Amino acid sequence: MNLNATLLGQMVTFAVFVGFTMKFVWPPITNALAQRQKRIAEGLAAAERGKHELQLSQEQDLLQLREARAQAGKIIEQAQHKGSVLVEQAKEKAIEEGKNIKKATESELTQQIENVKSDLRKEVALIALQGAEKIIAQHLNPQSHHTLINKIIDEI
Repeated sequence: MNLNATLLGQMVTFAVFVGFTMKFVWPPITNALAQRQKRIAEGLAAAERGKHELQLSQEQDLLQLREARAQAGKIIEQAQHKGSVLVEQAKEKAIEEGKNIKKATESELTQQIENVKSDLRKEVALIALQGAEKIIAQHLNPQSHHTLINKIIDEI
């Protein structure tokens, strides 16, 4: 019986040990494991959220980059259009100024031509008057009249 009593004692001791372990040792271990499992799950969820946020951020960055490129293209196109408009306006202005300069020059030349003609008329009239005075001064002698007219013609 000794054997049975020893076996029975060991069984009782084991049962007390299991009961003590289940009551005092096992709950802190399961709590620690549950907390660790919860932290790991939260970490995985946070990593998944971070991955999702990173993907969204990358998509937004690509969208903003596309929009920026589109705006840059529009700005370049507008600048080129504005530049060609300015060049065209400058050409038109230069043509208009050229026309104005041409008109002013033509007007000035016309005025100078008229002045020269007027001066020439005055000189011709003066020469004719001087010739007439000389003719009258010599009393209209036919020989001297003919000589005087030839002389006036040579002067003109």
